[in-house]
Amino acid sequence: MCRKRMIILCSVLITVSLVIFTGSADAQEKQKIYTIKNAIAEAITNSYSLKARKEQLNQATNIKNQARSDLLPKFRLNYGYTRLDESRTLRTPVSQVDISTQNNFRLTGNLTQPLFTGFGLISTYKLAKLGIDQSEMKIELEKLDLALRVKTSYYNILLADAAIDVATKSVESLESAANVSRNFHKVGLVPINDVLQSEVDLANSVQGRTKVKNDARLARAVFNTVLVRGINEPVELEKISDFDPQIGDFEDFRELALSNRPEIKLIDINLLQADQQINLAKSKYWPEVAFTYNYIKEGDTLAVDGSPFHDRAAWEALVSAQWTFFEWGKTINSQREKESFKRELMEAKNTLTQNITLEVKQAVLDLATAAENIPSTQKAVEQGEENLRVNEERYKAQVSTILDLLTAQALLVQARVNYISSLYTHALAKAALDRAIGVY
Repeated sequence: MCRKRMIILCSVLITVSLVIFTGSADAQEKQKIYTIKNAIAEAITNSYSLKARKEQLNQATNIKNQARSDLLPKFRLNYGYTRLDESRTLRTPVSQVDISTQNNFRLTGNLTQPLFTGFGLISTYKLAKLGIDQSEMKIELEKLDLALRVKTSYYNILLADAAIDVATKSVESLESAANVSRNFHKVGLVPINDVLQSEVDLANSVQGRTKVKNDARLARAVFNTVLVRGINEPVELEKISDFDPQIGDFEDFRELALSNRPEIKLIDINLLQADQQINLAKSKYWPEVAFTYNYIKEGDTLAVDGSPFHDRAAWEALVSAQWTFFEWGKTINSQREKESFKRELMEAKNTLTQNITLEVKQAVLDLATAAENIPSTQKAVEQGEENLRVNEERYKAQVSTILDLLTAQALLVQARVNYISSLYTHALAKAALDRAIGVY
């Protein structure tokens, strides 16, 4: 009996442990805290646009394989049947000789190998290989843009949460001021106008808090959309506490950008493609040479095993050259078109280099400005808090007006908003600089 009870007790304990463990695991899953790093990784894994880019890479690979197959021999097989109205005969003045039957079967095997195409097939193959490189660079470009969207949405959530905290403190402070003015009015120390003014400011502050709460919800919806999550999924983020100024030289950042940016690499690939397109146009100046081998079987039955009028099997080999040497300037104009396109790409690269340089310069300046603003806005918050404390004491002592107190409160709210804006402006400037130099 005791043994049976022990078994039951153990079973209950195991069941309870499993339930607790499962519940704990579910809770941990629901309470996942995102960092910048794992948010970017999840976005890269789930992004629909990135998956579409990868399909383009698959397409480019298949195009390359198609171009390679044109360099290899082609094999064809043809089987035919011809039914004549009657056997063919050759008539002479003295006799009549049969030269075919009514039923004629023919099986032909053909091998064709291009020997020389003026480097046209080679250029087409190289062009297709460059298409793979182009698709890979577009994937890297998509990752950079996606990482920036993740960082922006991430910081916008933290900014919105900080704004809620500021708004909540403002509401609490104004509620305290409104309570003090109500109590003073009850004992006749202040007029009703003080109460009304404090309550109006309190109502406005409550409305402002509602708005920033909605902003926070929208920021989370944007974040979930970027990461391809359910739009209403809860979001918990790791707080950003490190706002050390970015140390670096503009020229160093510029060199990094010009060596890292996928846009530069893309246009370099386009220039290589233009070279191959020029070679492809020039290939028309040359004759095309091919080798052909045919194996032929004929007969008057399905087995094509010969007949009195056909050899059972035969073969033939042929090397042929085809040269279109005059097309009224079509080839030279095609070549000039491709050369003009290459010059256009070179000018586009110069423009892109200028734009990237400007982009890096702006990011560096924005980062420096944000870094300079952080200490001053932080100091302003400290001063605003002290100013509010003094005005609260003065109002309680009835040596200042409710207007002084509300003004101090508004100044503190603005100082806190400026401070958190400078913090996250600095974080966003870092993200913009990373994008500008081609990293994430």
